[in-house]
Amino acid sequence: MPFNAIRALEIAAGAVVVAGIGAAGYWLLLRKRPTPEELEVARRQMLTQSGRLIDGTLLDVSEFPSEDGRKLTMLLYEYRMGGVDYQCNQDVTDMLTQVDVGAIRAGFPCSVRYQPGNPQNSIVVSEKWSGLRASLPVLPGYERGPSFDRRSAG
Repeated sequence: MPFNAIRALEIAAGAVVVAGIGAAGYWLLLRKRPTPEELEVARRQMLTQSGRLIDGTLLDVSEFPSEDGRKLTMLLYEYRMGGVDYQCNQDVTDMLTQVDVGAIRAGFPCSVRYQPGNPQNSIVVSEKWSGLRASLPVLPGYERGPSFDRRSAG
């Protein structure tokens, strides 16, 4: 190949690389970024699909006023893993159709989904899963059998 042909190929390749970098930069600057609500939905979906389960306890259900005037409904819960106690809260304001706040009782057990490498990343409720329990577990009763006490024998 003559020297001029090689030089033309180098210039064309450089122009293609510069155009590609420019297009990628343009896309990065003008692309639609996810909103905080979309990021939270994606986090809950990830924990629902791949999070591990552990037993926890609901501590409180409370409402806080937000900066925009809405009331945020928060679940406060705790769980213990590997000798470490975690206390977390979850905003369930957008999931009030899945969660009946009036039926939630403090002190009730719950199931918590957490991320294995990041245990403080956890949830109790998502769109497709709930770790809330409707009532306390009922243990089978003990039926009293015949007495072996000699004082009661006749």
